[in-house]
Amino acid sequence: MTTQINNNAYESLTHTDETGSHNLNILVKGVHCALCIQKIETTIRAYDDVSYVRLNFSTGSLNIKWAGDTELADDFARAVEKLGYQVFPYNPEIEKNTEEQESRFLLLCLGVAGFAMGNLMLLSVGLWATDEITMGMNTRSLMHWISALIAIPVVMFSGRPFFRSAWAALKNGTTNMDVPISLALILATGMSIFETLNHGTHVYFDSAVMLMFFLLIGRYLDFRARRQAKGAAHDLLQTLNGFATVVEGTHTRQMLIREIQPDMIVSVAVGEKIPVDSMIIDGESTVDTALVTGETMPRDVKTGDDLYAGMVNLSTPLRLRVAKAAEDSLLADIVRLLEKAEQSNAAYVRLADKAARLYTPVVHFLALSAFILWAFLLGAAWQDALLIAVTVLIITCPCALGLAVPVVQVLATGQLMKRNVLVKSGDALERLAKIDVAVFDKTGTLTLGKPVLQDDDYTPKHMQFAASLAAHSAHPLSKALSDAYDGELIDVSDLKEHAGQGLSAIIDGHAIKLGSLKYCGLAEQSDNMYPQIALLIDGARADVFTFKDHIKDDAKDITATLKTQNIQPILLSGDRASVAQHVAEKIGIDTVYAEQSPVEKTEIINRLKAEGHNVLMVGDGLNDAPVLANANVSMAPGSAVDITQNAADIVFMGDQLAPIWNAYKDAVMAQKMVKQNFALAIAYNCIAVPFAFMGHVTPMIAAICMSASSLLVIINSYRLKFTP
Repeated sequence: MTTQINNNAYESLTHTDETGSHNLNILVKGVHCALCIQKIETTIRAYDDVSYVRLNFSTGSLNIKWAGDTELADDFARAVEKLGYQVFPYNPEIEKNTEEQESRFLLLCLGVAGFAMGNLMLLSVGLWATDEITMGMNTRSLMHWISALIAIPVVMFSGRPFFRSAWAALKNGTTNMDVPISLALILATGMSIFETLNHGTHVYFDSAVMLMFFLLIGRYLDFRARRQAKGAAHDLLQTLNGFATVVEGTHTRQMLIREIQPDMIVSVAVGEKIPVDSMIIDGESTVDTALVTGETMPRDVKTGDDLYAGMVNLSTPLRLRVAKAAEDSLLADIVRLLEKAEQSNAAYVRLADKAARLYTPVVHFLALSAFILWAFLLGAAWQDALLIAVTVLIITCPCALGLAVPVVQVLATGQLMKRNVLVKSGDALERLAKIDVAVFDKTGTLTLGKPVLQDDDYTPKHMQFAASLAAHSAHPLSKALSDAYDGELIDVSDLKEHAGQGLSAIIDGHAIKLGSLKYCGLAEQSDNMYPQIALLIDGARADVFTFKDHIKDDAKDITATLKTQNIQPILLSGDRASVAQHVAEKIGIDTVYAEQSPVEKTEIINRLKAEGHNVLMVGDGLNDAPVLANANVSMAPGSAVDITQNAADIVFMGDQLAPIWNAYKDAVMAQKMVKQNFALAIAYNCIAVPFAFMGHVTPMIAAICMSASSLLVIINSYRLKFTP
């Protein structure tokens, strides 16, 4: 189905910028892979006036920029429709609604197939337990007709997910697993109709509907997994939505963030996010950079410093001059990196799909050969020849092959779930089993991600003074100091907070200062890799408190274990080189990349992949999201920001790294089971097909053999549950 484009429907949606270029943003439905993207973008680029075209795989948004006539907007939409895709005015809610409709459709197909299967099985019990003599041919024919009335509309309705996929593949000149499934459903149903019309002894409506029911279960579960794993870029785009306070002379007004232009002045209150990349023109404050850099320590900023969209203002209001529009901000760059990674991952070909490309034409060739042999060379009646051909298709039905991967995936993901590991992507374990490089972020991944007061011999009175003052601040270092003290606090008076510097107050008649070394008039040590705050009592230095981000207990053991499997651990961080190198030395990592931006991190991952490595990326910060999406496979801790968890293939819970090893170990075992299942399925076909080809197997026996092969695959897969 396609939308009908009215004259000038999309021309009215065109936006013309200050350079005279026209921009159009439309929603394209039916985009499933990198090939779809390439086909659409190539078609639009063929227009002479087009200077830019980009299809967002995550949101389905097609953005086109061109010069010349605005009427070309409708031509673009028609050109995309002619390729077989649906086109709508862009609205992110349409994407969400369409996914919900697809989910409901699959559930409806599954429910209808399940209801029909239950009724057909009840009818089949009587047919299996008797023959035409004990039951009577008329009664048997009646039950065949009742089965037909149930099965035919159900196959037509509930089989649509497979029929549509198979037809789309054939139109593109390729095959997938749905092609033999669809053919088996159609021929099994068609042969059963033929047998019913001719008062035959056996029909196979129950086999067709049962096959469809179980395959629909797998299809729905796969859809749910893909839906949850998809759209990290879409989630990140929400950060660019909303409003900001724009200053115009003596007045302020609210403006959509995406409409803010460079050189505008914006005001950011305490607790608000920085809306766009900008520079401070008035004010000093402390900002939380965790969303952008992944580092937990807030940063002191002052007039002239650059800030990036997504940072949070913590202490005092700021006035900023906009440096870049929202679409050119650092967050937007991260979105683009995410989209590019998601598009490249869409081109990944799973093992089951590779098998289907070879399996499908071979099976069809065998069935056609059987029909030609019996009908034209051996002189059999065409009905008998067709029956043998259908038997070949049924006995080679890709149930065992189709179950080889999903059964193992379900069992493996269930096992990992018990170990607090959530596998979100259907083929994540397949990719994880192939890794030879494991790249780790530092803060929050190898370390706990929060400052802890370093054990030292601090004077008890100094600790009491400092903790009493720190209890009145929300700064992470103050909170860490306050948490480390379990004694009695003292009342303070004349409390003042100095933005980006520290606190001052009167305690027990003493003038107390707690804050940065600079604020306290002390020299900072350039070689010190840990954050420090100082305590002054009546203007004299009392103590300096040092904080560390502790390395996770099992980090060293995990990296050592990975090395035993010939997996190279690498530390990739945006933090200072001295800090990153220190952590790497502590846990035994030899290769370190420090002070890297999100773009530079992505380039490093791409370089490793270009060298032929299969890369695992483990990270938790927003700046890690595009890197996670770009790696061959990715993991994130449950403490990671939502966007990063969405970008990851696997999420693990807890403060330990052991789940990484558990996931890898189970992934390797799962791949071993998958290959064994493929071997069993192929061996079964090598034995069964010759008998069917020679006409020694009836369709009923073929259906039993097909079920037995599937059962064998399932039993072999269950060995995974008993593997330590």
